[in-house]
Amino acid sequence: MSIPEAQLDTWEKQGSVTQSASTYATVRGVLEDINSPYYPKTFLPFLQGSYGNDTNVFRDSDVDVVMRLDSSFYHDAYTLPKEQNEAFEKAYPRSAAYGLPEFKKEVADWLTQKFGNGVKVGTKAIFVPGNGTRRDTDVLPAARFKYFYRFNSMGDQSAAEGICFFLKDGTRIVNFPAQHSDNCTAKHKATNQWFKPTVRVFKNMRNYMVDKGALKDGVAPSYFIEGMLYNVPADKFGKTYDDTFTSVFNYLVSTDRSSFKCANGIHALLQDNSHTSWPAANCQTYLNALRDLWNNWK
Repeated sequence: MSIPEAQLDTWEKQGSVTQSASTYATVRGVLEDINSPYYPKTFLPFLQGSYGNDTNVFRDSDVDVVMRLDSSFYHDAYTLPKEQNEAFEKAYPRSAAYGLPEFKKEVADWLTQKFGNGVKVGTKAIFVPGNGTRRDTDVLPAARFKYFYRFNSMGDQSAAEGICFFLKDGTRIVNFPAQHSDNCTAKHKATNQWFKPTVRVFKNMRNYMVDKGALKDGVAPSYFIEGMLYNVPADKFGKTYDDTFTSVFNYLVSTDRSSFKCANGIHALLQDNSHTSWPAANCQTYLNALRDLWNNWK
């Protein structure tokens, strides 16, 4: 028996909007305070993740905020052909004196000063605990990152701009939240506003299966569910949620997913041993669990 349309309609509903917006406004106000130690630098806080992309569901809790340092940038120019890398080094002969480590420390110290000792620096982000009116927030200090396609001179260059941050072991993580958001918005329009509600259905189905013990928590992160559905052709969305789930699911299990991209259009969606991609086996496990849930609904 398939899942009733009424249940799918419940699962497509967006989670809290008012409280998350209020939380973001409060945290952003603190981050932009002119009295902060990093204020003389150039930076930009912005919302990302489920709340930023309107794909949040009722189980989503933390509000994700990127605090991007803009006064310096990181890059991959060393991967360019020798002549182009030399041109880059000639254009940028010195490293910036103030970088992400200094920025992250100052942001963490400032958040602690304003929100108290409950603020904790984690592997990636700085956790800011909520209160009665404010949700928990993860603030990710990051820096601009330039992913170069070419660099012949300052006037002849091409690059995708993203963000980067570093894990405690020095591993650099690069992502492209602006491209992710823009591409999801374009997909939403191309599907006549069916894309984002469908993402929420698939996320809520995951949450339901995790609660029932049918799927291990962490197998299907929201970011990768969103990326997976981004690769589905627009004509598979629409009519009813029953029709949409069936069409989307059948496409996913019958097509070659090896060429899928994350919603940013840059990283591979499925790849093992990568911080920015989804292990293919985990994707398959999630799809298998979806099939079982759909076929055995009572």
